[in-house]
Amino acid sequence: MDLARDTDRLIEERKRIGVALSPDELRAIVAHLGRIPTDTELFAFDAQWSEHCSYKSSRHHLRKLPVDGPTVMQGPAEDAGILHLGTWEGERYGVVIAHESHNHPSQVVPFEGAATGVGGIVRDVLCMGAEVIGIADPLRFGRLEDPHCRYVAQSVVDGIAAYGNAIGVPNLGGDVYIDESFDDNVLVNVVALGLIKERDIIHSHAPPNAIGYDIVLVGKATDRSGFGGASFSSLTLDDADAEANKGAVQVPDPFLKNVIMRASYRVFAELRRLGIEAGYKDLGAGGFAGCSAELCAAGGVGAEVELDRVPVSQADLPPAVIAIGETQERLCWIVPPSFTPLLLAIYNEEFSLPRISRSAAAAIVGKVVPGSRYVARHRGEIVMDVDLDFLTGGVRYNRPFTIALPNAVPASAPYPRFADAGVALDALLAHRDVCSRRAIFQRYDAVVRGTTAIPAGAADAGVICPIPGAPLGVAVAVAGNPRYGKLDPQLAAEHAVLEAVRNVVAVGARPLGLTDCLNFGDPTVPEHLGAMVAAIDGLAYAARRLGTPYVSGNVSLYNQSKSGRTVAPSPIVACVGGIDNIAQAASMAFKRAGSALFFVGRPEERLGGSVYADLLGIENAMLPNVAYDRVVREIALMLAAYRVDLVLAAHDISDGGALVALAKMAFATVTGDRIGMRLTSTPLDGRTGTGAFSETCGFIVEVTSEAAFTALAATHGVEVLRLGETTAAYTFAFGGIERPLDALYETWSAPLRDFYAPAAVAGAA
Repeated sequence: MDLARDTDRLIEERKRIGVALSPDELRAIVAHLGRIPTDTELFAFDAQWSEHCSYKSSRHHLRKLPVDGPTVMQGPAEDAGILHLGTWEGERYGVVIAHESHNHPSQVVPFEGAATGVGGIVRDVLCMGAEVIGIADPLRFGRLEDPHCRYVAQSVVDGIAAYGNAIGVPNLGGDVYIDESFDDNVLVNVVALGLIKERDIIHSHAPPNAIGYDIVLVGKATDRSGFGGASFSSLTLDDADAEANKGAVQVPDPFLKNVIMRASYRVFAELRRLGIEAGYKDLGAGGFAGCSAELCAAGGVGAEVELDRVPVSQADLPPAVIAIGETQERLCWIVPPSFTPLLLAIYNEEFSLPRISRSAAAAIVGKVVPGSRYVARHRGEIVMDVDLDFLTGGVRYNRPFTIALPNAVPASAPYPRFADAGVALDALLAHRDVCSRRAIFQRYDAVVRGTTAIPAGAADAGVICPIPGAPLGVAVAVAGNPRYGKLDPQLAAEHAVLEAVRNVVAVGARPLGLTDCLNFGDPTVPEHLGAMVAAIDGLAYAARRLGTPYVSGNVSLYNQSKSGRTVAPSPIVACVGGIDNIAQAASMAFKRAGSALFFVGRPEERLGGSVYADLLGIENAMLPNVAYDRVVREIALMLAAYRVDLVLAAHDISDGGALVALAKMAFATVTGDRIGMRLTSTPLDGRTGTGAFSETCGFIVEVTSEAAFTALAATHGVEVLRLGETTAAYTFAFGGIERPLDALYETWSAPLRDFYAPAAVAGAA
């Protein structure tokens, strides 16, 4: 046997057989094994060493992110992080959160790709022992006037809706941006939340003293769908491979997942009743072998598995597909043999998995053994025998990168302007990144389970009350502006953190912690990696200044096409907030006529990345400044104002600026009391300068007492600007004009109203 020649042959054949491992990585595997890997081993390494699983190009940089703090129950070491929500009836409750991407699958097979993205993130939360209580979906679409981009967007929304609605979990929010950089690479990020008591957390590793424990696979019968999915998600999309890529996308079955979730809750209850410690983990990228290997490696033990025992959809599946295929709706338990009969009975008999889906089941497929090797057999033959640390440890690259100077400079001449503020407001409200998203989020069930206090679209953050009888609330919000990312990835990341935090504060929630998803191009291109590194620096800096740690996250690279088009640098952040008394939370809708309206923040004229700049073709303008000391005081003021019942309504200022924020607060009252407003303050009424259109950090607040609010602001060292007051007339008076809000609402709601129609979208140019 000529090992060197066989290695060279394997390297030559790698693309034909669908392996993304580099030549150097293949040589390292051969050198470690002392032989050519079996097919099963080869595909196992291909999955475990992919960017998707190993973070081989980003892990070095991700260490910069702060992950500790008083709110952290569990940091980003397992499938999901956990943040301390509060104590009720002597129990410390945690919010479980996970954040993932399913970008490549959603571009190739949009409905299935988006649906399985939701399915995967829900499993990440479920396997921590939590009850799944909510999801959110940050989305980035290509231009909707393009028929294919429109089809992708429609199918993505339908996939998210079909899955989330079927499993009975409310969609609490998200955001949508539309940009030409996403024409070839849609971004579908998904967030899931769970609720757990601190003493009930289940970990994603084999428990101590687990030698002899059973390895039990639960869920759908393994099939060919999703084989090679991890590697596919770590490659540049190529239209020539479109048909082949479709096979790497899994097939969703949310109705089976619904049953698995409820069966798992029963198992959790029995484990707690009996005081048994177990390991539980989602089967995602890498399939059964990847999941069971990670469980055992994290527990410092070995594994022996019998692939013949894995429930399969057809008899002739090769061992590599059985071991590595990413069939959906599957999880893996490590439990003591004394508990296994009860576990099998719960899934197979009490919840009848085999009757829900053909050949679905819970089945014993292996044992935990001493040592550190993973051995898999198929029909009596060893098809996999590898060192677990080598398999799951992956590889690490310290790739060269170049951080470009921000693509923004101070203006050398006055900016162009609209003829007047009224014309500007009309254009802003119709812009693709400002107009109503109702046509999208109305597809989602936001109130299933009956725990939703503030649904999507009614505020900057969705709010639920997940603990029966308790006043505790959970808020979740997402943020990440691709227009900012094009100009300055680092400052864009800082603003993503700031906006996500402000969004939860706007409903009265204390920021508990963050997650992030980094959506970038090819890490082997120094400029692309440099953009990600700059974004991580921004995420880390902002989080430290605000005191909000990261407990979960994801990196999605190679978001580009063979044509060379790369997505706008897109660091997307989610923030979880905690509400101590849900009676003191508020939506953005105006509550009564005659209230004073305040601006909390400092108006500035910078227009970089703004919708206003986009409409007028203003390029390379500077992004808004971030004055962290002031922002921290403003957040403290808002939370203090909520605690003493001074806030009737609040809204973060972001896309479109202050006038847009005010209009949306009035629009939110369209189904209740119709309340308008009159601005009397010049700086933000559009008559002078561009402060009304800058997307500067700040809040618009409707207060119960003008005197009390200004006094409280003074004690916090915060300057606030009185803008005007709410009115009984459903009009918007500003800049010397008065506009009917019904007409403005029509302007805002029209562009995406026909989202599902084939015609081009008005204002989506």
